[in-house]
Amino acid sequence: MALHFSEAEFSARRTRLMARMAEEKLDALLLFAQESMYWLTGYDSFGYCFFQTLVVKADGSATLLTRTPDLRQAKQTSTIDNIVVWVDRLNADPAVDLRNLLSDLDLLGMRLGVEYDTHGMTGRVARLVDNQLTNFCEAVDASYLVSNLRLVKSPAEIAKVKGAAELADLAFDAALPLIGPEADEAEILAALQSAVLAGGGDYPANPFVIGSSADALLCRYKSGRRKLSPADQITLEWAGVSAHYHAPMLRTVLVGEPSPRHRELYAAALEGMHAVEHVLRPGHSFGDVFDAHAKVMDERGLTRHRFNACGYSVGARFAPSWMEHQMFHAGNPLEIAPDMTLFVHMIIMDSDREAAMTIGHTYLTTETAPRALSRHPLDLISV
Repeated sequence: MALHFSEAEFSARRTRLMARMAEEKLDALLLFAQESMYWLTGYDSFGYCFFQTLVVKADGSATLLTRTPDLRQAKQTSTIDNIVVWVDRLNADPAVDLRNLLSDLDLLGMRLGVEYDTHGMTGRVARLVDNQLTNFCEAVDASYLVSNLRLVKSPAEIAKVKGAAELADLAFDAALPLIGPEADEAEILAALQSAVLAGGGDYPANPFVIGSSADALLCRYKSGRRKLSPADQITLEWAGVSAHYHAPMLRTVLVGEPSPRHRELYAAALEGMHAVEHVLRPGHSFGDVFDAHAKVMDERGLTRHRFNACGYSVGARFAPSWMEHQMFHAGNPLEIAPDMTLFVHMIIMDSDREAAMTIGHTYLTTETAPRALSRHPLDLISV
């Protein structure tokens, strides 16, 4: 069995989940989010792109309903003892298998929580499940029950995020010397990803972002590569990944002498990061973090060029995104607590002048000031 955490760690997580389920008066919880299954049992797979769910009862017992290819996957990577396989066949409706399983588990007429807001729950799957649960039980939306439990990290999880942050630094060490006139984006991207994998890390939950010239203003991966010009800009967003735990970083690197506009945007980004660091601590909310960022940008006349969020919680995530549900945006009342791992970014995209400026890295919160997990400073980088 290949587990990244001890049985004591998994037992502690199970105990926390059972207590939360008792508070919500849930007789069982249907987990469709792969990261929820991974956090609770260690189960590691991309089989969630098909129908599968982990049924967790109030007593902590768990039964996985999945396809044949994930039977051995679950046995090898998780603490799950009870595995039921639904059979691929023409017009198969695995939700019927789920209902039969729930009946076998004596959950008829009980109160069941369902993780609806997850990439493992497509619209079709939701309709199939709801069709079977109607008149069978009381189904309630429990999309964020496990997600919220995962916000505060255990010492073992923090060790994974720190390891991921080291890999992120190594990736930047490998990529930065390659950036310059005539540099090939393909080689820069390969260096970033190779350093993470060579260091024992994993593939990221979403592709690394790379874009130069006008594409430096894009914040999503796109296909296509180019070579850098003598005067250019390149935006990189990547993450170190250890046992699926992510530590993202973000930088815009300038090729040639920085323009006055780039210097102006960098000064705003750095001031924004410093403002956020003052509120990224207990006694403040996620919304306060966003407000600190927005105040700096708005006072500098950059409202049109900033985003409506400036980061999010990170941890163990699976494709298609390494972002957690909790983001730094206006009005988010979630309180910051010690031992959260939080990615903070400043993204300023001036489309009028085609100037990009970004900085960002992952922090560990403490009782007081946050601790940046990257050893790279937030300096303006020009090569």
